[in-house]
Amino acid sequence: MMEETNIAESTVEQLILKQLYYKGEAMGRDLSNSLGLKYSVIEPIVETLKRNHLIASKRSMGMGNMSSMFHLSDAGRKLAQQYLEINTYAGVAPVSLEEYRELVRLQKLEAGWLTKRALTEAYRHMVVADDILSQIGPAVNSGKSFLIYGQPGNGKTFLAEALFNINSTPIFIPFAVEYQGQIIQIYDPLYHQPLDQPAESISVLASAVSDDFPYDRRYFRSKRPFITTGGELALENLDLSFNQTSKVYDAPFQLKANNGIYLIDDFGRQKVTPAEVLNRWIVPMERKIDYLNFQQGGKMTVPFECFLVFSTNLNPDQLGDEAFLRRIQYKMFLRSPGEAEFAEIFEQFCKKQKIPCAPNLIGRFLTKYYRNGGKRMRRCHPRDVITHAIDHIKFERLPWMITEEVLDHAFGSCFTTVNHLED
Repeated sequence: MMEETNIAESTVEQLILKQLYYKGEAMGRDLSNSLGLKYSVIEPIVETLKRNHLIASKRSMGMGNMSSMFHLSDAGRKLAQQYLEINTYAGVAPVSLEEYRELVRLQKLEAGWLTKRALTEAYRHMVVADDILSQIGPAVNSGKSFLIYGQPGNGKTFLAEALFNINSTPIFIPFAVEYQGQIIQIYDPLYHQPLDQPAESISVLASAVSDDFPYDRRYFRSKRPFITTGGELALENLDLSFNQTSKVYDAPFQLKANNGIYLIDDFGRQKVTPAEVLNRWIVPMERKIDYLNFQQGGKMTVPFECFLVFSTNLNPDQLGDEAFLRRIQYKMFLRSPGEAEFAEIFEQFCKKQKIPCAPNLIGRFLTKYYRNGGKRMRRCHPRDVITHAIDHIKFERLPWMITEEVLDHAFGSCFTTVNHLED
């Protein structure tokens, strides 16, 4: 029933009137589906709106109010317009902040949930040494903050993004949260991936669900979110964002990433300093709660249960002093690859592209450009050079094989090897 939703009847009433305002008319069943609630939950509110002459039914298919076609009366239209001046949100009914907090708590991964086998499986598409996995695993298991640093081109971002491949339990995320009459949108199609097949409901979810759906449709079932931001990140992105047109708040990145991972890429190159970012998160990282500000004053307390990953090309001492870096719990230096690892990456990428190499080519390539040429090895080099080689082969209509001549051409087009000011 309505009390099981933990939201006020007035909130649902406003949504019904606003939906009818936008749609012109709608069947009772369609209103129920749009709100994500059983019709039996909204039926008393619909009856009240009819008695107050705010809505009327045109016709019915003979299955009661659920099959009736409703439209607004003149009085209902005027009231809907007043509600739209407060905010224009007319989507799925929100969940209460209290319910959302409890849901996030219940969906936390248990300590020690990640095994080395599961982590190895997530990285099977990459060449990753055991010592790297041994550093990543404990950091992920802890759920605390993690800094990956090293030279550009060594796959820090690629390594962090592969964490999305870890096979973990899906979670439930609300489309929107309501607090003190304010609507905060959580769902973001850029970062959330609703799953088509519903899972079994979990105990916190209300029983006020649509008749043909196994869980509260105010939520969607999703893979644990993985959100990435880079140099474009600004401090205001870490607080509630108020849309002046819709008068609805959009959740910040860390709220959308709850029960998942939030990667801050190119850390140290944002519009704000590293100190400003970490100072913003001192309390959230320690207490697992965050404080978000409303435009016209007031705050809301929300859970902070995302795994923070920072990736940077800068030396850690360029980010801050020892006390500053201590706030980030785990650190990992991603070294450049050795020759054996480089050769394996080279071979694996060739296999992926289904292109053969001339015999002993990799050894000669390493000697010519890295051992004797002084070029520093990076994990991205095999991919970049082979991609250039394939482009060259296709353009020149050469045999489908990477030869030394093709590789020389590719290397020259990939890297700057001459000081153009001296030419």
